[in-house]
Formats: sequence, C-alpha cells, structure tokens
Amino acid sequence: MTLFQSGMIGYYLAGALAISILLFFNRSNRMNYFLTILFVALQCGFTWYAYNHMNTIELIYFTPDSLGVLFLIILCVVSVPAFYHSHIYCNSKQENARHRGIYFSAMVVLLTALSAAYLSNHIAITWIFVEITTLSASALIYHRRNNRSLEGTWKYIFVCSISITLVFIGILFLSVAVQQSGGTDLFYSQLYRKAGGMNVFWLKLAFLFIFTGFTSKAGLVPMYTAGIDAKDKAPSPAGALFGSVLMNVGFIGIFRFYQIISPTSIFPWANKIILITGFLSVFVATVYMLRVKNLKRMFAYSSVEHMGLIMVGLAVGGIGRYAAILHLVLHSLAKPTFFFQMGQVYRIYKSKSIYDIGDYFKYNLSGALVFLFAFFVVTAMPPSGMFVSEFLIFRSLFESGHIVLLVIILLLLTMIIWAFGKNIFKMLFSKPINFNDENLEKINPVESISQFILLALVIYLGLNPPEEFVNMINDIISNLPT
Repeated sequence: MTLFQSGMIGYYLAGALAISILLFFNRSNRMNYFLTILFVALQCGFTWYAYNHMNTIELIYFTPDSLGVLFLIILCVVSVPAFYHSHIYCNSKQENARHRGIYFSAMVVLLTALSAAYLSNHIAITWIFVEITTLSASALIYHRRNNRSLEGTWKYIFVCSISITLVFIGILFLSVAVQQSGGTDLFYSQLYRKAGGMNVFWLKLAFLFIFTGFTSKAGLVPMYTAGIDAKDKAPSPAGALFGSVLMNVGFIGIFRFYQIISPTSIFPWANKIILITGFLSVFVATVYMLRVKNLKRMFAYSSVEHMGLIMVGLAVGGIGRYAAILHLVLHSLAKPTFFFQMGQVYRIYKSKSIYDIGDYFKYNLSGALVFLFAFFVVTAMPPSGMFVSEFLIFRSLFESGHIVLLVIILLLLTMIIWAFGKNIFKMLFSKPINFNDENLEKINPVESISQFILLALVIYLGLNPPEEFVNMINDIISNLPT
C-alpha cells in the first residue's frame, strides 16, 4: 500500500466543510442551489476517486476498501434525489433563509461524516464521525421547530448519546485486550491480525458494548427507538437518508468489528448474539407494523425488519453473508422512495395518518404508482431484486439447520406484508375521511422520476448484478470463515 501524507480525502473534507459553512451563513436561494450542486459534484468526484484508489491509505486513518466504497456509491446515488427533494420541500414550505441554510448545512455535514466513517480504517476515528452524524441528524430532525420535532430531537440525542457511550466503553475494553496482546493501536487491520491472541473475556465485553451501541444507527433491537422517531419527525428527504445511508454506518460499525473477531474462539458465540438480535428485530417490527397508523413510522419499522433479516443472514453464514450485503444495498436504494414520496403525500393531505389519506390514484397518479411499485419491491415480491436476497437468506437458514427459525420468520414476514399491504392499498384506493379536495396543490409527475429510477436499480442489481458489483460483495465477506 502507498501512504500519502495528504490525499483526496483531505481536500474532500476541507471542501465539504467550507461548503457547509457557506450554506449555514448563506441567505440567497440561488446561491443555495449553487452550493448544493457544488457539493454533489464534490461527493461524486470523491466517490469516483475512492473507487479508483481502492485499498490505498490516505491521511493515515482512511482506506477505501470494498465495503466503504460500495456504501459510498450508494450514498452518492441517494444524496442526489435527497438534495433535489429537499429544495422542493423548502420551496413548498416557503422556508425562511436562516432555517433553509441550517438544513442544507446539516445535510452536507451528515453526508460528509458518513463518507468519512465508511472509509475509516481506525475504530476510534469511526466513533468520532458516527458521533458527528448524531449532531447533524439532530439539526435535521428539529428543522420544523415545533414541540413534536423538539421531542423527537431530544429523544434521538438521548438514545444515540447512550449508544455512542456504549461504543466508547467497548473501545476501552478492546484497548485493554490489545495492550495485553502486545499491540499498540486500534487500526482494523492490526486488530484483525492480533485478535487471535487477545483475551477472550475483554473481547466479549468489547463486542457486547460495541454491537449494542451501533444498533441505534443500524436500527436494530435494543436501541432501534431513536431511528423510528427520527424518520417520523424529520422532513421526508432527511428521513430518506436516515432510512438508508445512516443505517448503513451502523452496519459498518458492527461488521468491521465482526470481521476482527471472526478468527477468534468467540466467533460462534457472537453469531448467536447477532442471530438473536436479528430475530427480535423482525419480531418487534411485526408487532408494531400490525398496529401503526402513521405511514412514516410504518416505513421506519419496515427498516427494522429488513435490518433484522440482514443480521440473520450474516449470522447463519454461507450464502447468507453474501445475501446480507446484497439485501442491505437493495434496501438502501428502495426505502428512500417511500420517504421521498411522503413529501408529496403531505403536501396534498397535510397528514401522515392512514385515516386522513386515501384515493391517492385520483390526486397523484405518478406518486400512487411509486407507492404501488415500491410496496412490491420492498416486500420482496418478484421481480424485486430483494426477492433474490431474501430467498438466499432463507436458503442459508435452511442449509444451516435453522428450520424452526425459518418457519417463524416466514410467518412474521407474512403478517408484515399483510399489514403493509392493507395500509398501502387503503391509501391508494379508499376514500379519505373528511377530506376537502378543493384547491389541492398539483404535483408535477417529474418529482416521481427519481423514485422510479431507484426502484429500477433495485430490480436490476438483484436480477442482473454486474460482475464488479458481485466481486465487491465477495471481497467484503472474503475474510469471514466459510
């Protein structure tokens, strides 16, 4: 590997920080457009650079490996419509210039911190940038500046602060294990090489604390609650980021430590912990989706279900590990479509409640088609690419002998599909209650194009994945035991 004293990531971080500061103080709508386009260009350019400089160490603490670059590409793809729909959101709300500047500045900081966390090769640096995502996401949650958004913001900060503290304690336990084994640093590559000689007791403690702490970002039991309120209270474009690229950083935090302990004797024990967490996440999501009537919260609980399935696939091994990464990628592209579309729904009905929304085909044909197609894609019905990844996860459960668990999960998913479908079809075809359809805002069908593109990507990547895409996933799981 080549060690650069300075590299593209340094210019990227400096450029993103400068753009964020300019957005914060900017009061011109035209300049706001220019700065966000500039950041998107910077983000895409940095992603291209990282892809073409795989496994090259930069600024000592960053290495674009297959895992980081794959999620960086997803972030780049999702961030473009996120900025587009954010501008639509702010223009429809006629936001004052100060609030708009804070919103876009926080979004740039969030995406920059996620990019750095994806590529970090040091567990403490990952921890720092994950903490920055908490602060920037909190600013987005509080954007509406009402009592509900304030409550959601404080809850998110409180739960994430506890979670990040747990990760910090886990890192301290890991440091003890490293020192006892004769190590001196916390780089992931060094930890992987030293893991076999570390004290099992300290490794177990480190895993429990680090894994539990990152569940708040990944949207898993037990710390999933922060993400539910965040996706509900934040503006819909921000919710799309929370339900995709922000959850991915939680997975990366878990997965990188999972790789470290893979050659140790505690690996089977860790798989049991992950399997239990995955199953409980699917179970909790089922319970809440059967009763929830808030559409955004329903989408948020759906993410908990999918993250649970991903953990199950990771823990049972075999083809399940490939399927887990594939499922996470496809979910990261599919779930934002619901949140982007919710922005249009709210402009028509001024509500997120299923009781206030109905006959959506009548009021927004293109948006209704998005909801219909997204429902089939997210619930993994053919030709959804998520059908492939879920089928492979089920296959791994069967091949590993977890037949009872497979049957239970299938029953839970059946209930989730029923609850999800009941609410989606009600909003598409049933009459809304006490709804006055006079003077409705006309939604431009162009606003739905981004969602159709994302759904098409999910189908394409699942049914006809490019060879380079498959190779990246195989490289990600290559260090795990077969």
